[in-house]
Amino acid sequence: MSRILVLNGPNLNLLGTRQPEVYGGTTLKMIEDACQQHAQAAGAIVTCFQSNHEGALIDAIHAAKGTQDGIVLNAGAYTHTSVALMDAIASVELPVIEVHLSNIHARERFRHHSYIAPVAIGQICGFGALGYNLAIDALVGHFKERSKA
Repeated sequence: MSRILVLNGPNLNLLGTRQPEVYGGTTLKMIEDACQQHAQAAGAIVTCFQSNHEGALIDAIHAAKGTQDGIVLNAGAYTHTSVALMDAIASVELPVIEVHLSNIHARERFRHHSYIAPVAIGQICGFGALGYNLAIDALVGHFKERSKA
């Protein structure tokens, strides 16, 4: 079974109550539960972690090397500011899919740039909580393609 870390950054612990007009009414717990169920059906095991602290996210990425096969990452606002997260992802050499609940390209201009995108194998944004399941499917497909090579 594939092992996937679902990693969520700052303020995502407030989902369901934080700007529901932008992020929807789904809570982080609901997203994590859905990821667990979806991953199991796809033949994967998901571990979930959320932190509002950049260093804790970096530590989780480092810890994923050798224990996880890939990462689904919603870095929240750190997407647009964190060279440190970008460097951590590049350092562990794991496939990462960047996820955003909202379409960051249709929002404020500063949200259009992602430091994560250059080191991710793909980006999914604008599909709400469904984006996490899409990312899990994409990673599982990536693992299958990689195992054929």
